[in-house]
Amino acid sequence: MKKTALIIAAISLVACNNSKEQKILPKETMTILPYPQTKKLAIKDNIFGTPVEDPYRWLEDDLSAETKQWVEEENKVTQNYLEQIPFREAIKSRLTDLWNYEKYSAPFKEGKYTYFFKNDGLQNQAVLYRQEGENGKPEIFLDPNKFSEDGTSSLGGLSFSKDGSLAAYQISDGGSDWRRVIILEVENKSEVGNALTDVKFSDLSWKENDGFYYSSYDKPKEGSALSGLTQKHKLYYHRIGTAQSDDKLIFGGNETPRRYISGDVTEDQKYLIITAAVSTSGNELYVQDLTRENAPIVPVVKNFDNNHHVVYSKDNALYIYTNLHAPNFRLVKADVNNADPENWKDVIPETENVLQITTGGNKFFANYLKDATSFVVQFDLDGKKEREITLPGLGTASGFDAKQKEKELYYTFTSYVYPPTIFKYDISSGKSSEYKKSGVSFDPSQYESKQVFYTSKDGTKIPLIITYKKGVVLNGKNPTLLYGYGGFNISLTPAFSTSNIVLLEQGGIYAVANLRGGGEYGEKWHIAGTKQQKQNVFDDFIAAAHYLIDNKYTSTDYLGIAGGSNGGLLVGAAITQHPELFKVAFPAVGVLDMLRYHKFTAGAGWAYDYGTAEDSKEMFEYLYKYSPYHALKQGTAYPATMVTTADHDDRVVPAHSFKFAARLQEYHQGNNPVLIRIETNAGHGAGKPTAMIIQEQADKWAFMFQNMNIPYQVIK
Repeated sequence: MKKTALIIAAISLVACNNSKEQKILPKETMTILPYPQTKKLAIKDNIFGTPVEDPYRWLEDDLSAETKQWVEEENKVTQNYLEQIPFREAIKSRLTDLWNYEKYSAPFKEGKYTYFFKNDGLQNQAVLYRQEGENGKPEIFLDPNKFSEDGTSSLGGLSFSKDGSLAAYQISDGGSDWRRVIILEVENKSEVGNALTDVKFSDLSWKENDGFYYSSYDKPKEGSALSGLTQKHKLYYHRIGTAQSDDKLIFGGNETPRRYISGDVTEDQKYLIITAAVSTSGNELYVQDLTRENAPIVPVVKNFDNNHHVVYSKDNALYIYTNLHAPNFRLVKADVNNADPENWKDVIPETENVLQITTGGNKFFANYLKDATSFVVQFDLDGKKEREITLPGLGTASGFDAKQKEKELYYTFTSYVYPPTIFKYDISSGKSSEYKKSGVSFDPSQYESKQVFYTSKDGTKIPLIITYKKGVVLNGKNPTLLYGYGGFNISLTPAFSTSNIVLLEQGGIYAVANLRGGGEYGEKWHIAGTKQQKQNVFDDFIAAAHYLIDNKYTSTDYLGIAGGSNGGLLVGAAITQHPELFKVAFPAVGVLDMLRYHKFTAGAGWAYDYGTAEDSKEMFEYLYKYSPYHALKQGTAYPATMVTTADHDDRVVPAHSFKFAARLQEYHQGNNPVLIRIETNAGHGAGKPTAMIIQEQADKWAFMFQNMNIPYQVIK
């Protein structure tokens, strides 16, 4: 099946130049401006007989002048603090140097052209180039840096017609999930028709050159489009040359209300595959025969109990990637005319390792996770193993995706100490050759990344990968950042980070825990961190902190924690349950009000993982107990905390962070700063311009080193 999305952001690598060092000592004292006197209202809900106060609910109104003024006042306090840190600009300068090198994506072929993304170094957005064949002269096809003057508009998706003569691409403004769609005549790069608007959570899947399928919601009629509920997804078909108002509704809306719907045309153009879901886990599956006019949409899976995706089709056969009766996933074959699950036949059976599937050159590539690292096996269409692909080491391999006719494909390998490198792979011989090596001067031999297993509160073994510079003395005084996520079946696999090198070259330690709730060990691992088992995730994270302390990697005075989105919830829960354990905390774009998260945008779809306060008295009480906003306690000394969010985040609305920060500042006792850094004209994270990323990361490291009283050594 054709790709549903292209990797748009170029790969981040790192340069490390160990020249003359100069120590800059942090100031002994810092001035913190008075926190804003945030207005409190007498708002109280009665939930299953329990009164719940919510005095900062007015901050949920992101359109109000009062909220805007509060944001400005909070940013003034935060920036005043950050500006006093003497080495903030030195860290920013170092990060700018590290970022300033050419970055490439793997190439892909559409029609007669080969396309690839490239960032010259410090461009805010990667540029899409094309060339004829592999050795033709590259030319710019699409430059997202021209979408807006400040680089905050980004390319949010791209899809080509069957013969490559037409392209449709999505633009995200200010990081929003709402998109515009532009259609181009590829040869002369001229626009075709008018732009489509108000597209959200959508692939663009072409039917020959006639048009494409896309998904969206009706814009909320009341309140802000950035925070209003989006409940009923709709799948449309847009015919080239017609108005968007004439687009045909294919599935969804009032007739078949679902929160998430996607429509993808198989590569052979024979079938439209529709997936429909009411939450982030589990989906229905439908198929429509496009070779017959007005053919019905036929259900294949009629419930939301499991996950199913068609990855390939040939003749009358659909190849379905599924975790039905296989928590670690399997690949099955179904006859399109008799596709009920009871008739599915295994092609690649389930194993003890979690399976991911891609296709290319009429082969299947099984990318298995073994303790959160990759190994890849090539199979033929009958499920016969052809070879295991040799990778450079333990890390993450991604890609292995190409059209059916291709004889070669590309993949990328990376780890915490291995900058992402692109390899070309010959499908028939199995030979890999280095295609694009980073030009950076980072030397992996100077660093070490090792995996250990520690025991969580209930005896479960949890993987932890710890990365640091060789020779670091385990004396409990190393600045350490512990990162986690633990949710939504998402796996944290090793990946190189330009930003993290600032920590590593200062003798710091970066640790990533593979918590329950993720997908590292399949659906059972995921379920063990959901609903009324969510505390397992927090316990796993706390146990990771204790492991690092007990084994002298660090101590409470030098331990920071970070996580974003669901990981922001993780950090919020960690510091409210164990404020004494950490020195610094970075809850980013976090889900922090667990009683109201489902009332904004598509948040109700997260209920599979979280449950809601309306489900039952027991579920409410469970959420209320750990909800970070509600778990804050008056008179408690919390770690030095910098909450981060953005005003255009319409995934996890900034109200979560606003309310949490307001109450944290009210309740906190002690000298540690508890700040909120609110980015303007930015969203949940995707498409953020390079300049904004560098400043954000510089502020993070400056805040962490300052509050750990760690002198920063300037590296020229």
